[in-house]
Amino acid sequence: MNLITVNNSFRYETENLLRLFYPHIKIYEDKEEIDADELCMTQLDGNSINVILKKDGCVQKRTASFDLKDKYFDESDDSFFERKIALMLFEILTESTGYVPHWGILTGVRPAKLMTNLSNKYGEKAAAEYFMNELKVSEEKTALALMVAKNEAPIIEESEADSFSLYVAIPFCPSRCTYCSFVSHSNDSAKKLIPQYVEKVCEELQYTAEIAKKLSLKLQSIYIGGGTPTVLTAEQMKKITDTIKENFDFTYIKEYTIEAGRPDSTDEAKLSVMKNSGCTRISINPQTFNNEVLSLIGRRHTAEETVDCFNLAREKGFNNINMDLIAGLPGDSLQSFEYSLDKAISMNPENVTVHTLALKRSSNLVTDKMESSTGDLATKMLSLVQKKLTEAGYIPYYMYRQSKCLGNLENVGWAKAGYEGLYNVYMMEECHTVLAVGAGAVTKLKAPFTGEIERIFNYKYPYEYINDFEKILNRKNYIEEFYGKHIHEVN
Repeated sequence: MNLITVNNSFRYETENLLRLFYPHIKIYEDKEEIDADELCMTQLDGNSINVILKKDGCVQKRTASFDLKDKYFDESDDSFFERKIALMLFEILTESTGYVPHWGILTGVRPAKLMTNLSNKYGEKAAAEYFMNELKVSEEKTALALMVAKNEAPIIEESEADSFSLYVAIPFCPSRCTYCSFVSHSNDSAKKLIPQYVEKVCEELQYTAEIAKKLSLKLQSIYIGGGTPTVLTAEQMKKITDTIKENFDFTYIKEYTIEAGRPDSTDEAKLSVMKNSGCTRISINPQTFNNEVLSLIGRRHTAEETVDCFNLAREKGFNNINMDLIAGLPGDSLQSFEYSLDKAISMNPENVTVHTLALKRSSNLVTDKMESSTGDLATKMLSLVQKKLTEAGYIPYYMYRQSKCLGNLENVGWAKAGYEGLYNVYMMEECHTVLAVGAGAVTKLKAPFTGEIERIFNYKYPYEYINDFEKILNRKNYIEEFYGKHIHEVN
């Protein structure tokens, strides 16, 4: 489809909206070809807007004029016209496809953060009305965003100006899931890099700890993720956790999470290492309890192995366990998903995180053109999630959205009260600095009080990370420079 924007710079929002309705469509760069077979044109002329959509032999047009006096809250002129263009295109798209996305024109990653900001400024009632009336978000999703905003508020308040979280990336997996697009490595040649990778991660941890000490930053949470951290041997895992314990101050720490992830790579020895490290929270992720679906998505374990791994973790004394499920997996039905949800609830984990399948361009699911569920089916699955987890005593405490999710739906973390995953909130709501270590890791620096955000990127691939390691350490030096610029805010 040819996308043309005239007298406006709202291409990004327009393109995202088109992809909600046509997720596999190819959108071309802006060209002045109004006779293209497939075309979307948005034109801003003073206070007048023209929107044209040409697709499948049908041409639809909308024209309207707006008064800037009708701006909502304190939005800028650009935000006002961007929203009006999106609403006009949304009207055309819903009419032509018969599909009405539950999140309306809202395409952002952090809907709960927007709800929090609006509620704090204008009150919950006005914020909810804005979601439903001006963004066309459904009543159900508006209520969900409001619940998440309320539940994460006390966690956000715990974060202080001089606090930070530590993230450690282990980008290796025993096998690649069909839906995965993360930089994780499962082939034998990549695994040969693991011993050297562990050495470099420990060195980066030591370097990062020195910087944190110089700046008197307080460590609030640790998260070791991936990939699959338990692809490491118990000895390799212990080397990393010992390095963390020996170099970072645990005085202010509130949570220490390690993704145990797959049951086929987690054993008693590794669970013992995690427990002895001071880890307080782990993830054991079934994704589904349907063995046929597990095989389809490339998971080399059974549902029974997940249950065994979970029980072993309980025997080892872990009293805060998260389990991930995915709505919309290939081959999954509503009944099968409900069985997985019921099975997870029956095991009584403290956290259940439910993701919506995202059709990532570089995943095998997309490149191999595997058949996945529809947005409508995923919507029904998430409705079951909200009903059953609420009834089981779980609360939604954090939420985020990914591009190309089925039905433009969401990922939600549910927890028993008092067991919310703190790092998830700190990271998603950008509460404080996250110092990140390892290949593909992104350090996110947040200036105290002003909220200014800057990022430092590590090399994505393990071989790059190892070969150019000195550059990684040199980039870390910017952390001190960043805080130096904002030191007056702390004092």
